[in-house]
Amino acid sequence: MTAKKVEAERRAKKRPKTSHKEGTRGIGAFLGDLGPGLVTGAADDDPSGISTYSQAGAAFGYGLLWTALLSFPMMVAVQLMCARIGLVTRRGLASVLRKYYPPWLLWFACILLLIGNTINIAADLSGMAAGAELLSGINRGFFVPVFALAILLFLMYGSYALMLRIFKWLTLVLFAYVVAAFLAKPEWLDVLKGTLYPALSFKPEYIFTFVAIMGTTISPYLFFWQAAQEVEADEALNKEIGDRPRRSLERELRGARTDVVSGMLVSNVVMYFIILTAGATLHAHGHTNVQTAAEAAKALEPVAGKAAALLFTLGLVGTGLLGVPVLAGSAAYAVAEAAAWKRGMDTHPHQARNFYIVIAASMLIGVALTFSPIDPIRLLLWSAVINGLLAPPLIIIVLIICNNSKVMGSFKNGGLLNAFGGLAGLIMTGSALALIASWFGLIKQ
Repeated sequence: MTAKKVEAERRAKKRPKTSHKEGTRGIGAFLGDLGPGLVTGAADDDPSGISTYSQAGAAFGYGLLWTALLSFPMMVAVQLMCARIGLVTRRGLASVLRKYYPPWLLWFACILLLIGNTINIAADLSGMAAGAELLSGINRGFFVPVFALAILLFLMYGSYALMLRIFKWLTLVLFAYVVAAFLAKPEWLDVLKGTLYPALSFKPEYIFTFVAIMGTTISPYLFFWQAAQEVEADEALNKEIGDRPRRSLERELRGARTDVVSGMLVSNVVMYFIILTAGATLHAHGHTNVQTAAEAAKALEPVAGKAAALLFTLGLVGTGLLGVPVLAGSAAYAVAEAAAWKRGMDTHPHQARNFYIVIAASMLIGVALTFSPIDPIRLLLWSAVINGLLAPPLIIIVLIICNNSKVMGSFKNGGLLNAFGGLAGLIMTGSALALIASWFGLIKQ
């Protein structure tokens, strides 16, 4: 069914009458709109991201704070396009590719996603385990399979509604980093300068860190997750309201905009304050070679006090509990949609066996990588860089879909989404090429 027909059917149904109180767009309505976009934004600040932001602040001080302002509108544009794909077509990203585009493009996108996600799961499990080791003193090797098994059981036997509620509450963990930033007592004039005046450099280590920041902020797995969760949320709503008329598509798109902007704002604010905290403490005291968030938390204690270090560590574990399910889930949605398998967090494992096999396989490979000879410390940062290299072609694919009237009908992209989506693709492609050039010695400054 085309988007226009879907819209026409919805318009034909009269919405139920609501009281003035129910119809008023207030704080209740705002909170009601929060869902997949908020969870997506919060999941973006996973242990790999926190490690990347910590290293950026430690190495360059406040010099990369401006990247939060740069990434915010681009991130909103990309995630909003993915949300619109899900809402208009009632399909996930891979499902749309399967229906409207050649198979090679579908599997190219899915393979890119699976590579990035598997490495990211390993990095995040390693980061969570390192945080748990700091809190408990128990070796991190014990925590990796424990966290993996707990997350797997939750994804297999928890409902979509339960998952959404828990994930919404887990987003509060992120504000530990905002508190930690104020405990660090930064020089606010220097902070303002670092925020508004980009300190650009063509040194290889600067380019590497910039690509890592962009890759962990505008990550491929979030594209697939956002679209899939819009569809899942819509299906959950249908189950809840039964035969009652649904909201118009325009209303749903407005709600998605509120949701996505809020989620990406949370994500970028947290990113900003992690860089700020590391810059105010670690960089200012000569700790410029911090490799992980756990290492940053350890170094924070003598500088900013036990409270800041504890908040940093708790945030590391909490964000992993948000990020890893999204990573495993987005991989499963993509493969299941590509193969036309039954899928969804509300389906029982015996009803969507292949969907849950992909989730389990992603988790298992992630666990195996953490125990492999690959250095888990370097894995945290490299997973962000790999996402930075994989994201540009996927952004281009999203732009192609959103400008295809056969797919999106009258809801194809406007100028603003194309401008910021195109800017995201351009900047990430340019920085990825610059990084590759630096590896071949073409950039030595």
